Amino acid sequence: MKNKGQIVQIAKTRPYDPSQGRRSLVSLVVPVFNEQQSIGPFLDRIEAVFAPLAPTYSYEIIFVNDGSRDATEFAIRSRMQSDPRLGLVNLSRNFGKEAALSAGLDHIRGDACIPIDVDLQDPPELIPDMLKHWEQGALVVNAKRICRARDSWIKRTTASGFYSLFNAMADHQIPRDVGDYRLLDKQVVEVVCDMGERVRFNKALFSWVGFETAEVTFTRPERENGSSTWSYWRLWNFALDGIFSSTTAPLRVWTYAGGLLALMSFLYASAILLRTLIIGVDVPGYASTLILILLFGGLNLFAIGILGEYIGRIYSEVRERPLYVLRSVHKGWEKT
Repeated sequence: MKNKGQIVQIAKTRPYDPSQGRRSLVSLVVPVFNEQQSIGPFLDRIEAVFAPLAPTYSYEIIFVNDGSRDATEFAIRSRMQSDPRLGLVNLSRNFGKEAALSAGLDHIRGDACIPIDVDLQDPPELIPDMLKHWEQGALVVNAKRICRARDSWIKRTTASGFYSLFNAMADHQIPRDVGDYRLLDKQVVEVVCDMGERVRFNKALFSWVGFETAEVTFTRPERENGSSTWSYWRLWNFALDGIFSSTTAPLRVWTYAGGLLALMSFLYASAILLRTLIIGVDVPGYASTLILILLFGGLNLFAIGILGEYIGRIYSEVRERPLYVLRSVHKGWEKT
């Protein structure tokens, strides 16, 4: 059994040291789902970014095929024939981006890791700046979006509301407008991979671990190929997973709400009792009775729903099913 207290007490080491006489290996983790058109442009951009860094850095790319139904796997394996830096992790079905990202983190070899989207909305040109901060001692380098004008008004508004609500309730806040695109030192990756949550919200986990953190900023460009598979319903469920897996504040809210309602009920009952003793019995009003029944009934159902969300996640955790299931793993560097 692992000593969980020891995991988070990893000693800080210099992430990059030219005197070591070797190039540092950077692992890019790329979850993909029906992205066959994006593979070629993405690899071309990555190669162009790392070409000037070749004296200091080498890289590998771990694609995680999250149950794609198109020719994504074929497109990746075709490029693997001529590029040994590519690896492919095939999941048995679609487990979702959080599970796919975790699968990629479990298979990296690098001194640092960068989760990145294949659609090029995470500009690879930020990677050199991330590496400079890493060389200076930062173990986490966040990429923050300073402009989301390309997103729709609804998406910008809901995203802003989510960050505000999450950070107001969460035990540990997450940086605003920072997605999965960031640099993680291998020490940080080891800590994240040792966490046993089945319902994962990686943005919160990356922030929870701590360590020295730096930040680079960028303006989010448009998606170059394909279309997003994130519907508003999926984003809503993703937001719920993030909130309920990161804080118990909704439960505490209902503790206070229940206490306040109980106090108000006691005061109201006392007022009715005194009124009855002083002026006699009055015929109760149908409308007020119905309003109170509907009000408290609705609040009870809402509170039960909050409890259900937590109980459902407890059920997922205690079953201890694997976070993902592998179908196959292909590593281009093992063929050289």
